[in-house]
Amino acid sequence: MFSQIPEKQFQILKKLNTPVKIQNFLDRMPINFEKNGETFLSPLAVLKNRTCHCIEAAVLAALVLRVNGQPPLVLDLTAIKNDFDHVITVFQKNGQWGAISKTNHAVLRYREPVYNSIRELVMSYFHEYQDDYGHKNLRSYSLPVNLKRFDRLGWMTTYEDIDYIPEYLVKVEHYPILTRTQIRNLRIANPLEIQASRL
Repeated sequence: MFSQIPEKQFQILKKLNTPVKIQNFLDRMPINFEKNGETFLSPLAVLKNRTCHCIEAAVLAALVLRVNGQPPLVLDLTAIKNDFDHVITVFQKNGQWGAISKTNHAVLRYREPVYNSIRELVMSYFHEYQDDYGHKNLRSYSLPVNLKRFDRLGWMTTYEDIDYIPEYLVKVEHYPILTRTQIRNLRIANPLEIQASRL
C-alpha cells in the first residue's frame, strides 16, 4: 500500500509515530499563505515544499497516522460566510478523541485525547473560533471522513494537488452546533479576548 511512497519520505512518516510527534512536526513547518494562488498540496508535496495550510497539514497528518497503523480521519469545521472553515485530523486513544491541527492562530491547535465524543471535541474549538470583531463564528462540523475512500485517486503518492478532498469535505453532511436562539444570544468577546485571538 505504501510502496509508491519514496523511501526517504516514508521513513520521515514512520518516525512520527505519535500524534504529539506529528503535531510538533507540523508546528515547525511554515504556514502556506498561498501567495501565488490557492493550493491543495498533497502530503508528498508538503514534505517537498516544507509548507502547508490547515487542510494540507490535516491530510499529511492523516497519512502519517495511517502509516503508523491508525485510520486516516479528517473532520471539517465550518464557519459563517465571512470567516474561514478549518480542517483537523482526529484520532482516538483509549477510547477518547483528540485532534491534530495547524493554523496561523495561537488557539485553534492540538487537542489532547480527552474528549468523549466528536461533538465534545468540536465544541472545544467554539469559544476561540472568533474574528477580529469578537464574533464567535463556528457553526457546524462533519463527522470524521476516512481518507481511504480516495486511495484510487492516489492521494498518498502524488505530488499533484488533491483538490478533490476539500471538494468532498464541503459536500459531506454537516451538523449544526447552535440553534438560532443561541446564535442571537452570543456574547461579543471583550478586547482582551480579541487581542489574544490575534496571536
